Amino acid sequence: VTMTELLYGQGVSDVRVELCQYAKQFLGNPYVWGGTSLTNGADCSGFVLSVMANFGISLPRTADVQMYSGRQISASQLRPGDLIFFSTYEPGPSHCGIYLGNGQFIHAGSSTGVTVSSAFTGYWGARYYGACRVI
Repeated sequence: VTMTELLYGQGVSDVRVELCQYAKQFLGNPYVWGGTSLTNGADCSGFVLSVMANFGISLPRTADVQMYSGRQISASQLRPGDLIFFSTYEPGPSHCGIYLGNGQFIHAGSSTGVTVSSAFTGYWGARYYGACRVI
């Protein structure tokens, strides 16, 4: 059993772990509507787009299109590094983040900036929409 498997579970590659660790470097950075800067501010889809771009993964700009840019997976199939989506201010996927494992995801929240939240309880749990795999 590798350290990666101990920390993140079976079937989680090192690149997924690196991606999650990279995303966490930006915790506390500001939310900026329409932004794509990891340091100066991004909105949810801009944050996801920019983190993924660092790993050579090209995504469309907005959450509603990002949702369909990878293979659709169920909540039970989520692994760290998968994209996770929520329905907030309009029907369909309107908010997104990167799944970290253990029911947690990292995202740029409009009231919090880049933060880690619970995907399946509370505010976000009530708004869970779906997930996709791009790596």
